[in-house]
Amino acid sequence: MFSRSPSDSSQPSQKLPDQRWQIAPAQAEPAQQLAQATGLSPLLGQVLLNRGIETIEQAQVYLNPLVQDIPAPMDEFPDLVISVEMLKEAIAEGEKIAICGDYDADGMTSTALLLRALRWLGADVDYAIPSRRKDGYGINRRIVEEFARKGVGLILTVDNGISAHEAIATAVELGLRVIITDHHDLPPELPDADAILNPKLIPVSSPYRSVAGVGVAYILAVSLAQELGQLKGLTTQLLELFTLGTIADLAPLIGINRRWLKRGLSLLPQSQLAGIQALIQMAGVSEDQIALKPEDIGFKLGPRINAVGRLSDPQIVIELLTTSDQGVALERAMQCEEINQKRQQLCEEIEKEAIALIEETQLNWQQQRVLAIVQPNWHHGVIGIVASRLVERYGVPVFIGTYEDENQEHIRGSARGIPEFHVFEALQFCKDLLGKFGGHQAAGGFSLPAENLEAFRASLSRFAHQCLEPQHLKPLVVIDAEAEFKQITPTLYQQIDALHPCGIGNPDPIFWTPNVRVVEQRLIGKGHLKLTLKQDNQPVEIKAIAWRWGEYFPLPPRVDIAYKLRENNWNGNLSIELELVGIRLPTATPSSSKKAEFYYNQRRYICSLCESLNELRIKNSEGKVLAIQKGQRRGLLGVKREEAKEVDVTQPPYYQLIKAATRALELR
Repeated sequence: MFSRSPSDSSQPSQKLPDQRWQIAPAQAEPAQQLAQATGLSPLLGQVLLNRGIETIEQAQVYLNPLVQDIPAPMDEFPDLVISVEMLKEAIAEGEKIAICGDYDADGMTSTALLLRALRWLGADVDYAIPSRRKDGYGINRRIVEEFARKGVGLILTVDNGISAHEAIATAVELGLRVIITDHHDLPPELPDADAILNPKLIPVSSPYRSVAGVGVAYILAVSLAQELGQLKGLTTQLLELFTLGTIADLAPLIGINRRWLKRGLSLLPQSQLAGIQALIQMAGVSEDQIALKPEDIGFKLGPRINAVGRLSDPQIVIELLTTSDQGVALERAMQCEEINQKRQQLCEEIEKEAIALIEETQLNWQQQRVLAIVQPNWHHGVIGIVASRLVERYGVPVFIGTYEDENQEHIRGSARGIPEFHVFEALQFCKDLLGKFGGHQAAGGFSLPAENLEAFRASLSRFAHQCLEPQHLKPLVVIDAEAEFKQITPTLYQQIDALHPCGIGNPDPIFWTPNVRVVEQRLIGKGHLKLTLKQDNQPVEIKAIAWRWGEYFPLPPRVDIAYKLRENNWNGNLSIELELVGIRLPTATPSSSKKAEFYYNQRRYICSLCESLNELRIKNSEGKVLAIQKGQRRGLLGVKREEAKEVDVTQPPYYQLIKAATRALELR
């Protein structure tokens, strides 16, 4: 462990993450009104506005989703009625049902959920999950033919199937009926299944639009159990699996997901399922919590499940989530733990190799606007995780692959995108060069002949140039509001709980504080930074952690920081810390600016004088800034400097406003 304080004589490195910061315009008055109506801090009033919540009624629904009227799933999903009828008929006639799942957390929890439900309802049901290594993603001809040999009459896909034209056609030829449940983006033509349940087939305005594969499975299972009058005693265990799979799959935590997850997260600490109890125990998640937080699943439970699908046999997870035997559950949870440790090691090794390849070969990803790398001997099961880390590091869409055979004739890969880049549309753009592919806006998977690799890179670059500008090619930090350290209190942290569940589509609040002094910094663990920070003219010192930022050690003595809040429980002592997500050199030093608040014509303004630029800045509650340099008759007015318009500051109302601001600064 290394530490450094400002008294060290060596000069700090100026190397910092090359990020782009997107700071939401401050809306002081509306934020204050929402804060007063909800009992939240004005900081969180601003967060609500940033989430598109502008009225008190919208805020009430957001904070308490149960008050919202939700349409019945039968009214939203066109094929839900026929799907329930097909399953009822199969159960009544003792027909064999087979589930075909997927090997990620969403697919495995979906499979476990439907197995539990159908067995509860008396069905003759079995399952199969394709091999990541041998089969790749989704149902295929081999699995269909195997189902037919076993006498299966009805196939139920979960978290896959929407693009499986060949496999579904084979099932039809063999006389098998098929229900597809999936949530991935739709291909130009749909497979010829008997029924298709996919939220992409329902209106964008529907509260069900955001469900993952496990959400579709949950809707089908609950609807079927209701129809058969056997829902009592089943709902809780299904809701727990829905919660686990939805968060682990990074589904948007909006709409119906938010409503159901509020309850599901409160069930998990005292789970009814032996497998989840064992998983919580192995992951070191506290069972004393009133409710789990999404990060408990996203960073602790989910990775242990996903690791199995990436590196081993998904049957381990299916047994974990369907057994009622605590001994079996603990044994399977221990297997998950061991496999996850191996996954972590592989990820670290491949990430280091990928960074070395990018840096040493000087790949011109900025010119290409996309990063596509392929290497032999990388484990296909973890390259998707490495792709995500490379996106975080370089801020560019990443397509990463490895060879499937010793002759290096075929490539299989994973892709991760940035907000301005749609991964699935990019793969469709390159479809003539690819074998199988699928995914959604943020992520995808693909395969292609190795001989097409250079053409694939060129085609991806052409697509990227259609939607990306050079300024997009930096990691994006989206910031909600500026905060002072004195506002970072346990009360604020507790209020943030009212915004949960936070995640994709409803991110954790991100705050920023300028000109923070780095009191102490040290390296901990595997390249993490532990910091003590202080803001001028405030007595508060606050601890912070910066994950995986060891390469930027030591930081400069003063920085602007962006962060979310986290609770640190050390030996029973609770404290609020910062988790840094953004850092940059200060835009102004304390000696170069003065700041004051004042009112003019009953409106609140904040003004500052940047002495180094000899510039006066006046900001209103809507975030518009008037910037005037000393001695100039014209100033700039706008939310963003690059989009601001010139105004004559000698004319009303600017002249009187400048006089009021000047007086406020003199009285400061």
